[in-house]
Amino acid sequence: MSPSASLGFRCLLTGKHSSRKLLQSLTDLYRRGYTVKAQQAVEDSGLSTAGFSGPLDHYSGLIRDGSLREDEHQKAVLQKLDQLHKTLRGYSNTPTSFFSKLFTKPKPPKGYYIYGDVGTGKTMVMDMFYSYVETEKKKRVHFHGFMLDVHKRIHRLKQSMPKRKAGKMAKSYDPIAPVAEEISEEACLLCFDEFQVTDIADAMILKQLFENLFLNGVVVVATSNRPPEDLYKNGLQRVNFVPFIAVLQKYCQTLRLDSGIDYRKRNSSAGKLYFLSSEPDAEVMLDKMFDELAFTQNDITRPRILNVLNRKVRLNKACGTIADCTFEELCDRPLGASDYLEISRLFDTVFIRHIPLLTLNKKTQARRLITLVDALYDHKVRVVILADHPLEDIFVHNGDHGHDESHILMDDLGLKREDASSLSIFSGEEEMFAFQRTVSRLTEMQTEEYWLEGDRSTKSQV
Repeated sequence: MSPSASLGFRCLLTGKHSSRKLLQSLTDLYRRGYTVKAQQAVEDSGLSTAGFSGPLDHYSGLIRDGSLREDEHQKAVLQKLDQLHKTLRGYSNTPTSFFSKLFTKPKPPKGYYIYGDVGTGKTMVMDMFYSYVETEKKKRVHFHGFMLDVHKRIHRLKQSMPKRKAGKMAKSYDPIAPVAEEISEEACLLCFDEFQVTDIADAMILKQLFENLFLNGVVVVATSNRPPEDLYKNGLQRVNFVPFIAVLQKYCQTLRLDSGIDYRKRNSSAGKLYFLSSEPDAEVMLDKMFDELAFTQNDITRPRILNVLNRKVRLNKACGTIADCTFEELCDRPLGASDYLEISRLFDTVFIRHIPLLTLNKKTQARRLITLVDALYDHKVRVVILADHPLEDIFVHNGDHGHDESHILMDDLGLKREDASSLSIFSGEEEMFAFQRTVSRLTEMQTEEYWLEGDRSTKSQV
């Protein structure tokens, strides 16, 4: 065993080992290989509602004690959300009696659609609002996960329909309204993080789905990087999507949160968590970090088979809640949001090795990486990365434009190449836009605050 590894193990074996000490051990392990400046620690502060009357009061309290710096743009949005929080007291979209179900429907207050640049605090203000809403019928979900659930419900309802008899035409059945009613019975408030539309299957059902949700009294608060009118920009069959924008704007007031500051890049670093392939002994350093973390697990290092929607997804190297993966494993295979959500559920730390330069030739892989990082970030999963290029330079909007896969799809759709080049599915524009969020999130995921918050072993002991 190397001296650095044995030192880390001795640290782990001295009584109760806190997440902060483990992080320090990993940081020291890095520093023995490379020289870096010591970073100031950031104390972990959760969203406790104790002692505050609402989200705006909570925000003011965090400013007073120095946890946050005042931002007029965040404050303006929180003033609106604070008022909605008060309006929702006692609100329910469920009729109180049989007669009220027949004759009256509660008029829901307008929700909010909050958009702005990455890292400006949109998720933070929405989470503050959500934590103070006084109803059990509320859900806070990532938009990817919500749409996966919607498609599962649609599939289940279609499967429950009687099989058509031979020689007879099957009756047409539209499951979207019943699905919307199911969701409405479960929640009168839906809070969506990262409202974005990239999938044509989602785009085609959103108007009907949300129209029914709103008619059933559901209030929606959502965050996004795009204004409503830019959703599904240059998407296939966008003309059929555009009516949804009018529905969204009818039931949600649009708020812009754009202070011009990416706060994720201002937090203290947790140490070295992003390595370049060109650095000496980078692979060795990741191996040692994995060994340090694996030593805390009540498990052996082994392959893991995940069951996702009746499919088996194999990860070649894992130990307890630590997964050591390659980019090829996670993004070169046909995996999607449901796979990444399952990985986020099972693991609190994921190593991602050998991320290449992502050109337009690798749009599909870039899209998967964006979805993966969204899922990991939303579940506070910690990451250690080995890449060929610095984070800001991973995705470039150039390279070989002879995309065989894109050209085959254009031909299948009967599209001329010059006409199809502006569509986001071929241009890479959507990936470039979304990757700004990925860079911002990966930057925050390298902070000490994020690392400590992602330690699930401390939560399981509470």
